[in-house]
Order: sequence, then structure tokens, then C-alpha cells
Amino acid sequence: MRRGIAATALVASLALAATACGGSDSDSGKADGPVTLTWWDTSNATNEAPTYKALVEEFEAANKNIKVKYVNVPFDQAQNKFDTAAGSKGAPDVLRSEVGWTPAFAKKSYLLPLDGTEALADRSEFRSSLIKQAQYEGKTYGVPLVTDTLALVYNKALFKKAGITKAPTTWDELRADAAKVKDKAGVDGYWGSTAGYYGQPFLYGEGTDTVDADAKKITVNSAAAKKGYGTWLGLFSGKGLHKADTTADAYAHIQDAFVSGKVAAIIQGPWEITNFYKGSAFKDKENLGIATVPAGSTGKAGAPTGGHNLSVYAGSDKAHLSAALKFVKFMTSAKSQETIALKNSTLPTREDAYTDKVKADPGIAGYQQVLSAAQPRPALPEYSSLWTPLDTELPKIAGGKESLDKGLSNTELAFTKLVPDFAK
Repeated sequence: MRRGIAATALVASLALAATACGGSDSDSGKADGPVTLTWWDTSNATNEAPTYKALVEEFEAANKNIKVKYVNVPFDQAQNKFDTAAGSKGAPDVLRSEVGWTPAFAKKSYLLPLDGTEALADRSEFRSSLIKQAQYEGKTYGVPLVTDTLALVYNKALFKKAGITKAPTTWDELRADAAKVKDKAGVDGYWGSTAGYYGQPFLYGEGTDTVDADAKKITVNSAAAKKGYGTWLGLFSGKGLHKADTTADAYAHIQDAFVSGKVAAIIQGPWEITNFYKGSAFKDKENLGIATVPAGSTGKAGAPTGGHNLSVYAGSDKAHLSAALKFVKFMTSAKSQETIALKNSTLPTREDAYTDKVKADPGIAGYQQVLSAAQPRPALPEYSSLWTPLDTELPKIAGGKESLDKGLSNTELAFTKLVPDFAK
């Protein structure tokens, strides 16, 4: 824990230094000589990384005493790589951390608390729920860079052909609309996912979650959760409802069917906006419909909040930490977020970055409208890992290999090993 204690003390000294320096951005936090930061970017190397590389060059041009060693680390490898590096040596000064990783790394004292530092100087501009999601035990360990949530995305032309004038607001309405699409347009109306993350809206619609973090209780096998997953399971059979795909390539199959107009609606996130537009069904971007996920029996709709924070490694020396805070502030500024949104079609995390130019993209504008239904994740380090057992059990349930009761009981048992201090 020495790293954590030292980091807290260093935050205070960095905050005082930033206050004393004042002046221009290029002078604030200036080191005695050139500093080279290492940044691990976990964005898509093809579609997103070029935008971040260009921003790095812009930052370096404005800060001659700071160089940034840019490293693109594959997302599926980054969590383990950082965990290993931070536990010994060689961790980057700045990490693009998935929101679920942030509390987990903070718990291990790998990250610098950013409250009162230059990096969070614009704190009030960010969505409060996203700041909360970057916190652990009352301290903030990341500055939100991009956010996302799930929505019901649909093909407006197919809906119109079926005589549907508005997006369904309940799961029952979605079922009825799927049948209309099948009758009138000849394609399936809805194709659901068997992945654990995509099951969250069905839980939120029943007022529950996989766990109750505050009460330290596992709720994935509760009556409310069973009802939610029962609704989820029921959307794999019936007229216009595509049967469950339990193959390893299920995600790609669902996505390909949607962008080619072979299915009218799916549940998906804004990270696919650019790929939607590449599909034959959405050459006209205005054909893409985006709506809040349908509500459950509570009458309320909810979807999980995802995205990424920029976090600073607590083990870096003072000169690197000072430069890292400046870099994080630049990358999460309104101007940088506007650039990222325009180039990558991702959602900004601060309200002043939703400029007219950004909202001219119908995909971004559509997802911005559904953010109000996004549910922040609890500050539970193990929370993201809870979807792994669900990713094992839900395909078995949807594929008819085990009952809903059996699958959720198995999931509950797996949870007891991940959160052993939680009651059932």
C-alpha cells in the first residue's frame, strides 16, 4: 500500500504546484528537462487509433518539453498486461482504461487519485454519472474519455414497410413488431444476443442487477432476475424472432445481418456506428433508427454504461506525473473530445463537446438521446468479471442445453467465488 500513500501525498504537491505555476498551459507543470510519457491506448488500431495519434502530435507541438511514446495495446490483452506491469515495473504513465478496470486497478493502488489535480480541472463539465463510475472508495481514478451504452437500433425502412411508426417501448411491443416485420417485409424483426453484457437491460427493466453491491448480495438468481432473463429467453422464439446463435462468431453474425438489412432490429452500442454506415442498409445514414432499450415490467428502461477513462499510473516519478496530468487534461478537453467524436463516431463524456458538428452525425445524436437511461456500474472491482460466468451459462440456456433455473444457479455458484464476501 506504500504506492497508494505516496500517490495521495504527491497529488497534494502536484495540485499546489499547478496552482503556483499559473501562466500558460505550456508552462504549467514544466519539468527541468524533456519528459517522455508512455501512453497505452486500447482503442481499435484501424478505425480509432489514427485520431489519437494525431492528437498526440498536436499535444507535443504545444508542449515542447513533453514527448509521448504512443503504444496501441490490443483491448483484449491490455488489462492483464497493465496488471502485470504495474505490479512490477514498466507500466505506462497513462492508460486508456475500460471503466470496469478502473476500480479494480485503484483497489490495488496502481492508479493516481485525480481529485484536485489539473487533469480534473473541468470536472463539472463531465456527466456526473461518469465521474462516479471512475471512483473507488470516494476518490476519482480516471477522467472519462469516451462513453457508450446499449440501445435498440433499427432499420427505419423495414419498420415503415411493416407499418410501424415508432420504436417499441416494451419487450412485448418488440415481440409484436417483430411479427409485423416478418409478415410485411419478409425478414426477421429482432435478433438477440446471448452475451452477458447484452442481458443487462432485461435485469434493469425489472429493477435489479447481477449483484447488489451496497447490500453485498448476489441477485443474479433472484425472482426479479429470473423474470428479466425469462423475457430475454422468450425473444429467441416466435414469429420474426431469430433463434439464438450460440457460436463463437455470434456477434459478427448478428451485426452482419443487421447492416445488410436481413434483420430489422438488434441491441447494440455506439462503437458500431462507423460499421453501421458501411453496411448496405445504412448507406443513407438517416435510415438508422436509435431508441432507448425497451422497458421491463417496472415500466422503466435501463442499459449498462461502458466506455473508457484516462488513468495515471501512481508509480511514475513526479516529473512524469505532472506531464501525465497535463496530457490527460488535453486529451479529455472539449476540443479533443469533439475531434474524437467527429473522426471516430464515439460519444463524448462532457456536455460541451456535443457541438452542432458532433450532433450532425445521426448516430451520435441518437445515442446521446438514450444516455439518460444508462446505468452507471457500481464501484465494485469484481463487477466486470461477473459477466464471464454469464457468457458461459446464457448460451447454454438459450440453446436449450440447460434450463433457466439450472443456468442461473450455476452462475450464482460461480459468483460466490468471485465475490466470496457477498451473501446469496
